[in-house]
Amino acid sequence: MSNESNFPSSGLSDFRTPKHLGYFFPAEFAKHDATWLSWPHKEASWPGKIETIYPVYAQFIKLVAEGEKVNINVVDEAMKQKALRYVQEAGADLNNVQFFIHPTNDAWCRDHGPAFLLNPNAEQKKIIVDWGYNAWGGKYPPFDLDDNIPTLIAKHYDIPVVYPGIVMEGGSVEFNGKGTLLTTTSCLLNENRNPHLDQKRIEEFLYNYYGVSNILWLGDGIIGDDTDGHIDDLTRFVNEDTVVTVVETNKSDENYEPLQENLKQLHKLRLENGKQMNVVELPMPAAIVYEDMRLPASYANFYISNKYVVVPTFRDKNDDKALEIIQSTFSDRKVIGLDSVDIIWGLGSFHCLSQQEPSIV
Repeated sequence: MSNESNFPSSGLSDFRTPKHLGYFFPAEFAKHDATWLSWPHKEASWPGKIETIYPVYAQFIKLVAEGEKVNINVVDEAMKQKALRYVQEAGADLNNVQFFIHPTNDAWCRDHGPAFLLNPNAEQKKIIVDWGYNAWGGKYPPFDLDDNIPTLIAKHYDIPVVYPGIVMEGGSVEFNGKGTLLTTTSCLLNENRNPHLDQKRIEEFLYNYYGVSNILWLGDGIIGDDTDGHIDDLTRFVNEDTVVTVVETNKSDENYEPLQENLKQLHKLRLENGKQMNVVELPMPAAIVYEDMRLPASYANFYISNKYVVVPTFRDKNDDKALEIIQSTFSDRKVIGLDSVDIIWGLGSFHCLSQQEPSIV
């Protein structure tokens, strides 16, 4: 398969890849035009609990909308009206909330949403990369509607859309905006994604379609993570040279060893400029078990909006400590915790649910 095979139908006149054309994926802490969401409606993702998540989800929308547009994919007009009621009750600025009739299978917009790339010097300054999406290795069919979301958004904006032709999820990759991409072998090298590609070939796609120059690999994800180890539950860039990473201090906890291994690896890795990262350690909450299932509760699954950093909390003794640590890494944004005990039953939190649309610098 050629990296460049899908360019002729993308709306870009040049057959070269986004990287060759000067496009790159900005860091989440760069300025946004908007945040994209897909309104939760799949009962099977929160069995017995879906109605309980809406007030907190709407509160998340309210916070994000204080600093940027919030664009919400809904299945139909009836879902739009339901969503609007919750958003109004939360007191969100409706001038900053827009709804789009873009039918979805599920709510995890980080993974099925658009990857916006920028080139401020190009005539077409913003494009969308539409990676393939298979619901984390075919675990939760159907996923055909979710797979189509980036193209629907590109059509709405009338901007080029590029199809690399392989499976990739937004939660599996983390960026510092200067050329470094952080990911995990447990996810990207899993045979349920792109079994025909080895690590070197996957790296070529990452370089060419995210516009990066430096790829760093960690190992396993946290227990209970059905994505096979997404980076957004582990380690996050908070600025160009600093990451926060979750660490488990209880040696008898299943997360202890894999998180220690990732911590050791982070200290060995180097940024695109050859420098070592600043590594800030975050605690883990105590294990959350619901219906005999260990849930992937992690403070690392925060979302960086223009005004706030919204952090999932778990009614845990480490909540305040985690918020203080994350706040210490952000001088330009207020860190706010939102209760995620019900939301995490869906096996993800605020970062998994959202995808940023960067501003053209």
